[in-house]
Amino acid sequence: MYAALTPIYSTTTCTLAVSLSIPILPLITKTMPHSSSSSSSSPVSTISNLRIRALILWSSKNYAIAAFVFLLLFSLTLFSHLDSRSHSHSRYPSHPRSTLVPLTLLRNANRTRALCLDGSAPGYHFQSGFGSGSRNWLLHIEGGGWCNSIASCTQRKFTHLGSSNYMEKIIPFSGILSSDPSQNPDFFNWNKVKIRYCDGASFAGHPESESGSELLFRGQVIWEAIMDEILSIGLSQAKQALLSGCSAGGLAALIHCDNFQQLLPKEATVKCLSDAGFFLDEKDISGNSTMRSFYHDVTQLQGLAKSLHKDCIDKMEPYKCLFPQEIVKNIKTPLFLVHPAYDFWQIRNILVPQGSDPLGHWQSCRRNIRNCNANMIDKLDGYRGSLLKTLNEFQQRKEIGMFINSCFIHCQTEMEVTWHSSNSPKINDKTIAESVGDWYFDREAVKRIDCASFPCNPTCHNMDFT
Repeated sequence: MYAALTPIYSTTTCTLAVSLSIPILPLITKTMPHSSSSSSSSPVSTISNLRIRALILWSSKNYAIAAFVFLLLFSLTLFSHLDSRSHSHSRYPSHPRSTLVPLTLLRNANRTRALCLDGSAPGYHFQSGFGSGSRNWLLHIEGGGWCNSIASCTQRKFTHLGSSNYMEKIIPFSGILSSDPSQNPDFFNWNKVKIRYCDGASFAGHPESESGSELLFRGQVIWEAIMDEILSIGLSQAKQALLSGCSAGGLAALIHCDNFQQLLPKEATVKCLSDAGFFLDEKDISGNSTMRSFYHDVTQLQGLAKSLHKDCIDKMEPYKCLFPQEIVKNIKTPLFLVHPAYDFWQIRNILVPQGSDPLGHWQSCRRNIRNCNANMIDKLDGYRGSLLKTLNEFQQRKEIGMFINSCFIHCQTEMEVTWHSSNSPKINDKTIAESVGDWYFDREAVKRIDCASFPCNPTCHNMDFT
């Protein structure tokens, strides 16, 4: 079950690698007739650009040449060397306008007992704001699935998702983290923090559940310690703040949203954003509740109940309270949901996990939505319908904003190409960045729900794992 449900997912390159296997590097394609890749508008003039070109080559048929170019350029970059056991390519190909930001390890990790799965110190990347944004803060939580057993968490501690020993020492900030006003018009000059994810349970695990194992379940402790440190460097004086996250980080943003608001000055404007973090409690194509069983195991293993809303825990089993549909019911802080209706992670792990398709009928469809037949598209449309039905409960809450596009992708806020560019995904001619800005600054109410069936939106960037 672990291999089916906890891929090592990178938000920036949108790579998906199961456990410690060699990652699949997908191609991002636009939803245009007779088009297989999105175009590039800038010349290849820096190592960052060359790395992007290498990624494009890797998606071509000439794998030998692409691999050689990629490895050559990778050796020239400033990124830290990852241990060979992680079998990982660089997860952060930068954009020429991206700023490289170093990793900061938590100062008092040992004293506070805030430690990753393997006992190393957790970390974050911090970039100071400037000008009118000097007292505004944007915190973004990294994603990367979960571990639901001693075995899967043990595997995880030998990757960047379980140990800071494997984290890049320097990464580019792009998309919602960019300091370029053309790429990030509303938040470019804010103080920005990317919180690295190394606990395996969306910053909600508790040490009481460690039970003598060599693994440390300290997600909640990490969250509190990192908040204390960031508060001490200026967050406590914030005028405006936004807590965001991708995937499992988007779930963490939901779990800790109200707590984040309570930490800041009462006069501050505080809101939260979840990008591809609205995981559904749906049965797979074989009729099994795969995701429900998985969340049950995660909740039990790391003692998540203490981090979930008490009103929910009083009414139902704790693992059910880990699903966003229950978390959002109790969130009081203004919230924005960015979510693709054809979320490839959910299709590949909730609707059609490996075990649900023993004969491999869905294999090609899972890799590329364009390969799905009419019956499969009907199933995917049904899953989209379940998402919209679940979200309908929150449509009337004016403080909740939404951008639900009909694309085959997962996280979209950390990449310039999907966050805000000339060819970014749009709904009603608005990009995700423009929609989030409209909502955050109360320029207008934002409930943008895309057209009804794939491939109805020609501005989509869709993943291709073929």
